[in-house]
Amino acid sequence: MANTNITIRIDDGLKKKAEELFTDLGLNMTTAINAFIKQAVREQGIPFTISRNVPNSDTISAMEEVKKMKENPDDYKGYDDVDTMFKEILG
Repeated sequence: MANTNITIRIDDGLKKKAEELFTDLGLNMTTAINAFIKQAVREQGIPFTISRNVPNSDTISAMEEVKKMKENPDDYKGYDDVDTMFKEILG
Protein backbone atom coordinates (compact mmCIF):
# COMPACT_ATOMS: atom_id res chain seq x y z
CA MET A 1 0.00 0.00 0.00
CA ALA A 2 1.38 3.44 -0.95
CA ASN A 3 1.85 6.15 1.67
CA THR A 4 0.22 9.57 1.41
CA ASN A 5 1.32 12.78 3.10
CA ILE A 6 -1.20 14.82 5.09
CA THR A 7 -0.60 18.42 6.16
CA ILE A 8 -2.38 19.66 9.28
CA ARG A 9 -2.27 22.88 11.28
CA ILE A 10 -1.90 22.65 15.03
CA ASP A 11 -1.05 25.10 17.81
CA ASP A 12 2.70 25.11 18.54
CA GLY A 13 2.23 24.55 22.27
CA LEU A 14 -0.17 21.67 21.73
CA LYS A 15 2.21 20.07 19.23
CA LYS A 16 5.09 20.24 21.71
CA LYS A 17 2.99 18.70 24.49
CA ALA A 18 1.80 15.94 22.14
CA GLU A 19 5.35 15.20 20.99
CA GLU A 20 6.53 14.95 24.62
CA LEU A 21 3.66 12.58 25.45
CA PHE A 22 4.16 10.41 22.38
CA THR A 23 7.92 10.25 22.96
CA ASP A 24 7.27 9.06 26.53
CA LEU A 25 5.00 6.39 25.04
CA GLY A 26 7.68 5.35 22.56
CA LEU A 27 5.87 6.85 19.56
CA ASN A 28 6.44 9.66 17.13
CA MET A 29 3.74 12.00 15.85
CA THR A 30 3.19 10.01 12.63
CA THR A 31 2.76 6.71 14.47
CA ALA A 32 0.39 8.27 17.01
CA ILE A 33 -1.79 9.86 14.32
CA ASN A 34 -1.82 6.61 12.33
CA ALA A 35 -2.92 4.73 15.48
CA PHE A 36 -5.75 7.24 15.98
CA ILE A 37 -6.93 6.95 12.37
CA LYS A 38 -6.76 3.13 12.37
CA GLN A 39 -8.78 2.99 15.59
CA ALA A 40 -11.36 5.45 14.19
CA VAL A 41 -11.76 3.33 11.04
CA ARG A 42 -11.98 0.13 13.11
CA GLU A 43 -14.67 1.60 15.38
CA GLN A 44 -16.37 3.57 12.60
CA GLY A 45 -16.27 6.67 14.78
CA ILE A 46 -14.05 8.83 16.94
CA PRO A 47 -12.34 6.40 19.35
CA PHE A 48 -13.06 8.49 22.43
CA THR A 49 -15.92 10.48 23.88
CA ILE A 50 -16.25 14.04 22.64
CA SER A 51 -18.26 16.14 25.02
CA ARG A 52 -18.87 19.70 26.02
CA ASN A 53 -16.71 21.19 28.73
CA VAL A 54 -19.09 20.80 31.66
CA PRO A 55 -18.13 22.44 34.97
CA ASN A 56 -17.54 20.15 37.93
CA SER A 57 -19.53 20.38 41.18
CA ASP A 58 -17.05 22.80 42.83
CA THR A 59 -17.25 25.18 39.89
CA ILE A 60 -21.05 24.96 39.82
CA SER A 61 -21.15 25.76 43.56
CA ALA A 62 -18.87 28.77 43.06
CA MET A 63 -21.04 30.01 40.18
CA GLU A 64 -24.17 29.66 42.32
CA GLU A 65 -22.48 31.57 45.16
CA VAL A 66 -21.56 34.44 42.81
CA LYS A 67 -25.14 34.53 41.55
CA LYS A 68 -26.42 34.81 45.14
CA MET A 69 -23.88 37.55 45.85
CA LYS A 70 -25.10 39.52 42.84
CA GLU A 71 -28.74 39.08 43.85
CA ASN A 72 -28.09 40.09 47.49
CA PRO A 73 -24.98 42.29 47.57
CA ASP A 74 -25.82 43.69 51.02
CA ASP A 75 -25.47 40.20 52.52
CA TYR A 76 -21.79 40.03 51.54
CA LYS A 77 -18.79 42.08 52.55
CA GLY A 78 -16.66 43.50 49.76
CA TYR A 79 -13.08 44.74 49.82
CA ASP A 80 -11.31 47.48 47.90
CA ASP A 81 -8.00 45.66 47.87
CA VAL A 82 -6.54 42.24 48.58
CA ASP A 83 -4.23 43.41 51.41
CA THR A 84 -7.17 44.70 53.45
CA MET A 85 -9.08 41.48 52.84
CA PHE A 86 -6.19 39.30 53.99
CA LYS A 87 -5.56 41.46 57.08
CA GLU A 88 -9.19 41.05 58.11
CA ILE A 89 -9.37 37.34 57.30
CA LEU A 90 -6.03 36.36 58.81
CA GLY A 91 -6.10 38.83 61.68
